[in-house]
Amino acid sequence: MKTDVIFYELIKELPQIFFELIGKPDTNPNIYIFTAPEVKQQSFRLDGLFYTIEGFEHEPLYFVELQTYKDEEFYERLFGEIFVYFRQYQPANSDWYAIVIYDKRSNEIPPHHRYQALIASHLRCIYLNELAVSADDSLGIGIAKLFVELPTKAPTLAQQLITQARENLSDENLQKKVLAFIQAIVFYKFPNLDLEEIEAMLDLDEFKNTRLYKSILAKTKPETELETKLKLVPKCIERGMSIQEIADFLELDVETIRKHLQKES
Repeated sequence: MKTDVIFYELIKELPQIFFELIGKPDTNPNIYIFTAPEVKQQSFRLDGLFYTIEGFEHEPLYFVELQTYKDEEFYERLFGEIFVYFRQYQPANSDWYAIVIYDKRSNEIPPHHRYQALIASHLRCIYLNELAVSADDSLGIGIAKLFVELPTKAPTLAQQLITQARENLSDENLQKKVLAFIQAIVFYKFPNLDLEEIEAMLDLDEFKNTRLYKSILAKTKPETELETKLKLVPKCIERGMSIQEIADFLELDVETIRKHLQKES
């Protein structure tokens, strides 16, 4: 399970975090259902969508995308997928927003000016590394920040969030769910540490009985030539190379690079 999977599972299980991120903490999350609808004739699946339950069609739809790498065609693809979704599903909601959550602003390639009308009315971008977190801030905002916190600072922030969850969440099931997500994020921020070392960093008692913990113990497959090449992709991204440049350098097609980045982000 990769970071993007954890993120989407997080806002599915704890949708109030998403509404805090977009500045609407008073939204009732119980009137929304989170899904990843497939648009069959185009063979693609939207990363995430909050759609309303029956009777609340006056509330907006929220299309959610987590983006952690540069993609020259991102906005073309995003808006295209949204409008194909409208054509296929015909939702009754009159209002909608595309919420793009970047790990950092430098990974955004601004959309073309032809999309200006859509941008002004329907697009909102959030940059996780620019979220300010203090001891008095929302627990949800802190968890979102943890995704992009520096490894040197992540354990301290995680411990702060764990303490905050244990002190402020009276619902035992909700508390366990929040703690499991915090610990899962930390685990994937330190892939070179084994579970014993992570345990020394954080209390993992609540984590050991979760599906996330079981996925960590899954054995990895033997490495192929393709996998060896794909291991070089993060270094290429760090050097500011575009998807096309990476594809040319590794002698792979662009779509293979794009799908790998979506899977690994």
